[in-house]
Amino acid sequence: MTEPLLCVEQLRVAYSRRTEAIAWSVDDVSFNLRAGERLGLVGESGCGKSTLGRAVMRLMPSETRIEGRVTFAGQSVFEMSPAQLRRFRGEAVALVFQDPMTRLDPLMTIGAHCVETLHSHQPNLSRRQAKEQAIATLDAVKIPASRWSQYPHEFSGGMRQRVAIALALLLNPRLIVADEPTTSLDVTVSAQILQELTRLCADRQMALLLISHDLAMVGEYCDRMAVMHSGKLVETGPTAMVFQAPQHPYTRSLLQAALHLQASGERKIEGGRKGNPILRIQELQQHYTLESNPVARLLGKTDQTIRAVDGISLELYEGETLGLVGESGCGKSTLSRTILQLVRPTSGSVKFLGQELTTLPRPALQMQRRQMQMVFQDPHACLNPMMTVGESIADPLRIHQLATPKAAKSQVLDMLERVGLIPAKEYYDRFPRELSGGQQQRVAIARALITRPQLVICDEPVSMLDASVQAQVLQLMRQLKQDFNLTYLFITHDLWVARSFCDRIAVMTAGKIVELGPTQDVFNHPQHPYTQTLLQAAPLLARQ
Repeated sequence: MTEPLLCVEQLRVAYSRRTEAIAWSVDDVSFNLRAGERLGLVGESGCGKSTLGRAVMRLMPSETRIEGRVTFAGQSVFEMSPAQLRRFRGEAVALVFQDPMTRLDPLMTIGAHCVETLHSHQPNLSRRQAKEQAIATLDAVKIPASRWSQYPHEFSGGMRQRVAIALALLLNPRLIVADEPTTSLDVTVSAQILQELTRLCADRQMALLLISHDLAMVGEYCDRMAVMHSGKLVETGPTAMVFQAPQHPYTRSLLQAALHLQASGERKIEGGRKGNPILRIQELQQHYTLESNPVARLLGKTDQTIRAVDGISLELYEGETLGLVGESGCGKSTLSRTILQLVRPTSGSVKFLGQELTTLPRPALQMQRRQMQMVFQDPHACLNPMMTVGESIADPLRIHQLATPKAAKSQVLDMLERVGLIPAKEYYDRFPRELSGGQQQRVAIARALITRPQLVICDEPVSMLDASVQAQVLQLMRQLKQDFNLTYLFITHDLWVARSFCDRIAVMTAGKIVELGPTQDVFNHPQHPYTQTLLQAAPLLARQ
């Protein structure tokens, strides 16, 4: 048998060098990874998965305490010189981050990112050679050459992640450490990316360490899997064996939570859809113009129009949950922001509670926003790190002048209890960094509900959470919907979450709604070819 490419032995990582009462984020972890092998590392948020991935590449802060041994191709990673470490990162091992904006410079074009990466490791490449190699790699992750001169902010979240994956592949590394690489991608693009990664693993004998909370994805694309809990590896083995006969109670609980989300069953339409809709959208359009650069104009090229939302008509009724699904970049998030008038539409109508929002002056629009709130994908990004939990939740009350400071604190403490953050007084004075991902999302939900809105737009609210925490947050949202008589517009790329949570489904692609109907009808009898493609691409635990 060949020697392991990566060997991790009794690795321990703590975020402090203090010797008293050490809190190990990674605690006595050992595993091997061979060339061409794909290992899936799964576990709940905060269990140490990402810390393990970064420790392997020596990307931890200087104050971190690390014990144990990591070798790559027989060489000790912890004993590498700065020059050796520089070649190791990128040429030998590449890391794909969960948040692509941590990898991308907002002041550099996508093309400049690629050329800089190639020239930093292969300085003898001509600019033409570098561009040809980069364009071929971008094409492999479905990014057309026409977007070479664009900046990261001109890409959707999913498109930015594709760029990050392309940058990791540029130097043909022997190992890719992919930390939640498809969290912001829809099922079709996720399948394309992972199929490409697994093909490269086979063709180039490249190893893959896939860190993910998506058990179905790990089951479909990984040879082996390792389950991590509270800093320790509690179970490892061939993927099929772990799925069929999990040994550890924590592994069984993860699988049970994931299977619960995917469980089929007829759903009753909760919203009766009687009377007038709470939200009515008619022929809504949101177009953006990409201006050509001066050189392109001299060559006769014209500006390009992006039809992010292209003539959408939709009705949402009181008390229902409407799921909006579709691929990354199809316009889902743009539609939500246009509904809220965070961006004014190019044309069309948005009526909320019978009032036309597109023509409302700003003061009147701000009053209406009390009734419309949003829960975002990344709670950490929407919570001010300098404000305590209590201050963040109370902030909308202050903005809308709905309560005195004393009354606001009382309402916040009550809301913290409603979202399951108990004891409320303890969480009130914490900062976001002191909470897990699931707890941060509960804070974000509490902040959205504090003004007692009628409509809540949820933009991928559980996509960054593991299966067990997803189930908890979704159950919380169901209960809050009943308690507060809420109506949800639920945006997601996770089809199984949509099926378990939504009354109706709207399928969106290229700025248009191509299919709309009751959840079971869409899943059991999809009519549009795009819907059929989405369902075929979605990884399913039952297939393992």
